[in-house]
Amino acid sequence: MLRVVIAEDSVLLRTGLAKLLMDEDIDVVGQAGDGDELLMLVADLAPDLCLVDVRMPPTHTDEGLRAALSIRATDPTQPVLVLSQYVEARYASKLLAHGSVGLGYLLKDRVADVDEFVATLHRVAEGGTALDAEVISQIFAGNQKRDSLAPLTAREREVLALMAEGLSNGGLAESLFITERSVEKHIRSIFTKLDLLPDDQGNRRVLAVLQYLGSPSTDHPIEPR
Repeated sequence: MLRVVIAEDSVLLRTGLAKLLMDEDIDVVGQAGDGDELLMLVADLAPDLCLVDVRMPPTHTDEGLRAALSIRATDPTQPVLVLSQYVEARYASKLLAHGSVGLGYLLKDRVADVDEFVATLHRVAEGGTALDAEVISQIFAGNQKRDSLAPLTAREREVLALMAEGLSNGGLAESLFITERSVEKHIRSIFTKLDLLPDDQGNRRVLAVLQYLGSPSTDHPIEPR
């Protein structure tokens, strides 16, 4: 059973969300009303997924997102799904800098379909990625006119799409029925064609995924497999 910690300062919303998840056979192992409490629960409970609201006490600005950043900085493999009414592009970029595996950032008004939301929770908990299209749009504001993926072959696009879902090289090889050496060759080619040099700041794998998600030729950036 999926074990989830919820961080939401509104008791009413937190209770309602917890009930919704429990009705879907998801174990809500902890509930936090602020960022500090969230950090303690994660350290004590090691949940499968942290579901985090951006704005929490004391200032109700970005405490939740800062806590999520701290969690990912400590353990980049800890799955985190951020829910927000607004896009905090600067912090979203920082969050992605720690890796895209097991990471989601969705706007609250997009979460209307319970089945889809629950599927997204499982997807992120299993290492996948779920990024709202508006988040990607704002991160790449002003850079949407040129399709940076144009130089990629069909196979390279397929590899990059699976990278965006958080698959490791071994997972890519298994999914595509090719060797890990072939996967590594495709990834090196992708980095070269996307002008991602070894000395680029940040993780080249994450930067490549961001370009994929922000590309105008990518029709459904958060569609599950």
